Amino acid sequence: MKKILITGGAGFIGSHLCTRLVNDGNYVICLDNFFTGSRKNLSHLLDNPNFELVFHDVINPFTRDVDEIYNLACPASPVHYQYNAIKTVKTSVMGAINMLDLAVKCNAKIMQASTSEVYGDPVVHPQDESYWGNVNPIGIRSCYDEGKRCAETLFMDYHRQNNVRIKIIRIFNTFGPNMSRHDGRVISNFIVQALEKKDITIFGDGLQTRSFQYIDDLIEAMVRMMDTDDSVTGPINVGNPGEYTIIELASKIIELTGSSSKLIFNPLPMDDPKQRQPDIGEAKRVLDWKPTVDLKSGLINTIEYFKNSES
Repeated sequence: MKKILITGGAGFIGSHLCTRLVNDGNYVICLDNFFTGSRKNLSHLLDNPNFELVFHDVINPFTRDVDEIYNLACPASPVHYQYNAIKTVKTSVMGAINMLDLAVKCNAKIMQASTSEVYGDPVVHPQDESYWGNVNPIGIRSCYDEGKRCAETLFMDYHRQNNVRIKIIRIFNTFGPNMSRHDGRVISNFIVQALEKKDITIFGDGLQTRSFQYIDDLIEAMVRMMDTDDSVTGPINVGNPGEYTIIELASKIIELTGSSSKLIFNPLPMDDPKQRQPDIGEAKRVLDWKPTVDLKSGLINTIEYFKNSES
């Protein structure tokens, strides 16, 4: 039985990862400060003897003897990471340092949950891992984008200097159950607005594109990445290459919810990317992975979740 630490484990992605790894027969320690995470995401695990929930902020060091670390801690939507930009940078940078130091002490394997945001507003499309990105270092999104870029730097430096066994994945837009109603990301916003029959708010002209992957596909890729040979460090893109305009997404959600919502258009926020699509050639080659859940199926599951979790 492996002892596995997951930072940000009460969040949207982390809670699904906790469930998967406990079900796989591991002992899981979940760290969370509950800024965006929620105990209810983990309610089904709280009585499980192979699960431990610890209230902790990764800005502060943490010591336990573990075999593997998944570093997920960081608010991941603009409404949350811009709320306290300095705290967001600290979480990404100091959190990475603290978890990497723990990995050194334990000789643990460690994964960094990085993001497609490291590519910024890309001038290369689709984005592969060799692309260095187009990021504004002083914009309102920079706390998240640059924090994650710095975390990747730290992971590579700890690997080169201290021989830490690292894994880096770059996660593209992900959705599914356990997203917060007030998450601030486009799919949760649109579903909640559609279910409440409110106008659906689109920023910009709605012709900007995104690629959306369902949570189950992401979790499978994460587990496969952690199980790769130590020579595999990444970064590896993990996302669904299916590309949709924001208007197409809104129309699909209106159709699936049977909503009478209308579309309204507001100005595009600063530095909001015009297009985002992963090249997943590396994930296919190294992880033998590709997404299996299409957008419609994933949306149906997510809409059902929001219907049953109204508050």
